Amino acid sequence: MTNAFSAMLESHDVILADGATGTNLFNMGLQSGDAPELWNVDEPAKIRALYQGSVDAGSDLFLTNTFGGTAARLKLHDAQDRVRELNRAGAELGREVADKADRKIIVAGSVGPTGEIMEPVGALSHAAAVEMFQEQAEGLKEGGVDVLWLETISAPEEYRAAAEAFALADMPWVGTMSFDTAGRTMMGVTSADMVQLVESLPNAPLAFGANCGTGSSDILRTVLGFAAQGTERPIISKGNAGIPKYVDGHIHYDGTPELMGEYAVMARNSGAKIIGGCCGTMPAHLRSMREALDTTPRGERPTLDQIAEKLGAFTSASDGTGDDAAAAPERRTRRRRRA
Repeated sequence: MTNAFSAMLESHDVILADGATGTNLFNMGLQSGDAPELWNVDEPAKIRALYQGSVDAGSDLFLTNTFGGTAARLKLHDAQDRVRELNRAGAELGREVADKADRKIIVAGSVGPTGEIMEPVGALSHAAAVEMFQEQAEGLKEGGVDVLWLETISAPEEYRAAAEAFALADMPWVGTMSFDTAGRTMMGVTSADMVQLVESLPNAPLAFGANCGTGSSDILRTVLGFAAQGTERPIISKGNAGIPKYVDGHIHYDGTPELMGEYAVMARNSGAKIIGGCCGTMPAHLRSMREALDTTPRGERPTLDQIAEKLGAFTSASDGTGDDAAAAPERRTRRRRRA
């Protein structure tokens, strides 16, 4: 399928994605527990500003404010009947911002997990998950996104259901999982497992990778795990801005713009084609990442020791595959939502 996103993959050596959604919206006044997706209708100027911040910082691509846009997530806010409306609105605002830019900008329709556990462990059936993902995909498609962006998935069953839904919606897509439990997703998927999963799909994504998780060191270890499988599919790395810390009643990420610049270069050298930030990543971080990618020559693939030296210790002694050994002392933390 020929589309704007696949054309950008062909024309760009590296693609800079956007940063955090939640962190930036909280700074604009969103309250904990509120549904960000409602702002697509209630606070459109703030959502345009969110998108514009990424564009102005140098991003080639940004995600829509629709992470929790499935009926399962919106039901928590009594908005389950507004799936098409809220996703379409989030996409339309993104289209406005992208189309007025002085360069090509890709609008990616963010699709997060349903928040429910799938059969046989949980109660959510494959058919019900497909239906929910397709409903969201159709709204994003109506709003004009270039590509669907599945993110922060832990279970292979949910990844498969989304892939089927996106095929029904006839939309190109990419998909990331969150590796935050000793190098595995919450449901036990390793980097090697994910490559096998992606290549087994009848409707494989145009690109795949990791987002969120723990620190920038850990996500690069996962990216190296993807690359070690010999995949030729473009790899995504969308890591958090450092490690979350609880300061004065709220979560603060300790990653500086300079650290995220180092992370971006090391992500590219590790094999990532699409590089962005997740929780805690602000426009200042993105500007540093843009500058670092544009001014630093491509280098050799880093070792685990080099990653730990530049970006800090890994949070676990292994990436879960049994093929590695951490280069620095263990440090534990957990964070899964794209904030």
